[in-house]
Amino acid sequence: MKTILKSLNNLDSINSNPSKQDLKTALLSLDIDLKDIETELKSSKNKPYYRKLLYQNEDVELLVMNWSQLECAPHDHGSSQGWIKVLSGCSENTVYEIKENGLPSELFTKTHDKDQIFYAPKKGIHKMKAQKKSDLVTLHLYSPPISGMKVYDLEKCSVCVVSDDCGAWWPDEQRQKLREIQLNA
Repeated sequence: MKTILKSLNNLDSINSNPSKQDLKTALLSLDIDLKDIETELKSSKNKPYYRKLLYQNEDVELLVMNWSQLECAPHDHGSSQGWIKVLSGCSENTVYEIKENGLPSELFTKTHDKDQIFYAPKKGIHKMKAQKKSDLVTLHLYSPPISGMKVYDLEKCSVCVVSDDCGAWWPDEQRQKLREIQLNA
């Protein structure tokens, strides 16, 4: 971790409200690979992933995620946009659109291999998982820091706005459920 501290300080120079290209350039310029953050990775403990915040200021946040074989729930990133880089393994990313009833409908699934990056737009809905038997680790740079994330339960036709310390899964703790909305089937 000490070896990447200098490059993380470069994130201080990102201006407020960075463009899509600014964020992509910043993520690529970090030049972080798996060996740089291995000590930060822990087991996900029956969740889709373990996440570790590596850096945050008012404008951006950088997270690393160590994935289990569980897929996360469809979710957005609130009013944030960002880029995701695959540090190891292979990711399956499914993108959705919202239908008239408010429920997400699957559009397509794309596979992303090691060293590939992909964009997560504001209000875009997606879910991710490690491809079978893949040791998936991803690096995420978002702006602004994620707040007001919506997590969807397609079976229950519900959406939940979750607290900032909750991941992309239906919250276990009541305090993580900021607002729950029943949608029409």
